[in-house]
Amino acid sequence: MSPKIVTAAMVAIGDELLSGRTKDKNIGHLAEMMTMVGIDLREVRIVADDEAAIVEAINAVRGRYDYVFTSGGIGPTHDDITADAVSRAFGVECVYDPEAMALLAAMYERRGMEFTDARKRMARMPLGARHIPNAVSTAPGFAIGNVHVMAGVPQVFQAMLDALLPGLQVGSPLLSRTVRSPFGEGDIGSPLTEVQKNHPETSIGSYPKFDGKNFSTDIVVRARDPQALAAAEADVQAMIQAITEARAKT
Repeated sequence: MSPKIVTAAMVAIGDELLSGRTKDKNIGHLAEMMTMVGIDLREVRIVADDEAAIVEAINAVRGRYDYVFTSGGIGPTHDDITADAVSRAFGVECVYDPEAMALLAAMYERRGMEFTDARKRMARMPLGARHIPNAVSTAPGFAIGNVHVMAGVPQVFQAMLDALLPGLQVGSPLLSRTVRSPFGEGDIGSPLTEVQKNHPETSIGSYPKFDGKNFSTDIVVRARDPQALAAAEADVQAMIQAITEARAKT
C-alpha cells in the first residue's frame, strides 16, 4: 500500500515580517507540528499587508495543497485586512460574525472594558466561515474551505493550531535518520548524488558543518517506508566507508 500523503502551505502576512522588525516564529512552529503529525508543509509565502497580494497568495496555494494556514492580520487595527482578503479570495461577503461578536462582547464585559468599534473588527470573517477557538485571548480565528486563518502573535497562533490539529486529516509520518560524515560536501557530492538516484523513494539532504578547523557533513535521509529508509541509510554508510578507505590508500 502506498503511503498516504497530505500536503500543506502557509501564508505569513505582515509588513513587519518583510521589514525585519518582527522575527517570525510561526513558520518554524507550524513546520515542526506538521512533521510531527504527518503533514508535508510544501510551501511558505510571506506577503505584505496588501489585500491584492494576500488574495493572490491564497488563491495560488489553496487549490494546490490539502491545507493552507495563514498567520497575521486579524487584529483590531486598520492594517489588519486578512479577513477582507480571504473573503475576496472566496468571493463571499466579509461580515461581523454573530457568535464571535457575542464571545468578544462577553469577554470585554468581564474585563470591564469598552467593546469599541476597533475591537469589534476582530469578529469580522467571511460569511459561512467556521471558528478556530482561541484559548488565549478569546478572539477566534476562522476557516473557510481548506484555508485556516490564525493570529500572528505566536502564543495565540500556537493555541489556535493546537485546537485545529485533532480535526485534521494526516498522512503517513515522514521518518528520518542522520548519518554523520567526516567529509565536506565537496568530497561527498558526486557519490551522494548516485545514492539518491538509487533510492528515488527517499529524500537525502546534506548539511555542512565547520568546527573552526575541519569541514564535515550531516546527511539526513528521509522516507515514509522504513525499509526504503534503512536501505538508503546503509548505502550512505557504505559511501562514507568507501571514501575513508580510498583516503587511507593515498
